[in-house]
Amino acid sequence: MCPSTDCRHWGASCSAAQSPAKAGEVLLIHKTDDDLWALPGGGIDVGESAANAAVRETTEETGFDVEVTGLVGLYTNPAHVMAYDDGEVRQQFSIRFTARIVGGELRTSSESKEVAFVPPSRLDEPNTHPSMRMRSDHGLSDGSEPYIG
Repeated sequence: MCPSTDCRHWGASCSAAQSPAKAGEVLLIHKTDDDLWALPGGGIDVGESAANAAVRETTEETGFDVEVTGLVGLYTNPAHVMAYDDGEVRQQFSIRFTARIVGGELRTSSESKEVAFVPPSRLDEPNTHPSMRMRSDHGLSDGSEPYIG
């Protein structure tokens, strides 16, 4: 349960972006706020769809323009509560998409100090939160149904 009455529940993350040279690799960012590696993603703006938020966030954080190609899953673990230094507290609510790169160039941003394509065999190397690793693994699986949990 969220320990605050001001708990916001949101999220959209988009990854597994692929280009012909990077097929099958996972697009990750090295975040500036907590020094962890993560799938690109972030909040949904008012009036924006989750898929459009994923596209926008991926462009903002990586420099790549993407097109959403599918849904990997919906992640709403009530035990995963995030508390930030500014006092904001949120329960995890994330929508994980797959996408393909349609343009742009790799670059960092104020939210990403590194951007990298990581082969599945090396996903244990970057320092990621276990929930982020689970979403990466789900995106690489050949499951025909989206994860709901």
